[in-house]
Amino acid sequence: MAKKLRVQKLVNRMNLDVLAGENGLHRIIQVADLHRPGMEIAGYFDYYPRERVQIMGKTELTFIQTLPSEVRQERIARMLADETPCFIISRGMEAPDELLRMAEEAAIPVLRSPLTTTILASRLTNFLENELAPTTTIHGVLVDVYGVGVLITGNSGIGKSETALELVKRGHRLVADDAVEIRQTADFQLYGSAPDLIKHLLEIRGIGIINVMTLFGAGAVRNVKKISIVMALENWQQDKQYDRIGLDEEKTQIIDTEVPLLTIPVRPGRNIAVIIEVAAMNYRLKAMGYNAAQQFTNKLTAAISDELEDSE
Repeated sequence: MAKKLRVQKLVNRMNLDVLAGENGLHRIIQVADLHRPGMEIAGYFDYYPRERVQIMGKTELTFIQTLPSEVRQERIARMLADETPCFIISRGMEAPDELLRMAEEAAIPVLRSPLTTTILASRLTNFLENELAPTTTIHGVLVDVYGVGVLITGNSGIGKSETALELVKRGHRLVADDAVEIRQTADFQLYGSAPDLIKHLLEIRGIGIINVMTLFGAGAVRNVKKISIVMALENWQQDKQYDRIGLDEEKTQIIDTEVPLLTIPVRPGRNIAVIIEVAAMNYRLKAMGYNAAQQFTNKLTAAISDELEDSE
């Protein structure tokens, strides 16, 4: 679901000074994009993105001071829209008196940062994208296997946590067990982490809750990992046809992003941890341009063609 952020949290996290509009610190920021209102100061409002955080740097502040007082007030009044969450002044510069007075009346915060405009915009963008990224929580286990983020899903009791424990013993790293909090970035990448309450913890039926970092060391865990593939564990069904070649790639959608999905049948005697290791290595090979299933298919097609030619 999409998230919202109050201006007060932005002030606290970015150490911003409140110059005016303190009564509006409850205002909501809903988009991570920023805007520098240079064109609006010049009088062009056709495409004014009023819902964005507005940044005024040295260029905007210098230009607005060149305008006659009446024009300056008119432009500022139009920029102070109901949807605008706040204005931020960079470089520690002084804000125009008209902006402070009118923002105070409209309860729209005017904030100030000592950072240069470029650095301020970069840090604001990173912070807002992280805070406003769509998120969801999925029941499963997330592990880092050979640098590949593998999300293991399946019904309760299928063996997800036991598989994760075996992977940790084999030198891989646990990210989250039971509940995986997933965040989607602006470029549609998925990153998973564990809720703070269960971070580094693993539940093993018959033993209980164990702390993986305490038992196996700091190298056995990590806090955040990009999700590359989903491994769905299910009980073996005798009458179901499972993929035996690997040409047809299934996908599953998490939030707005599609991720490769592998369905792994579970039955006594199958070493699921080894299968997940091989799947992770195979994923890396595919990313580097080598597809074993496609190579096999090409060789098989060539062999059949040769047989047909010889029989003619």
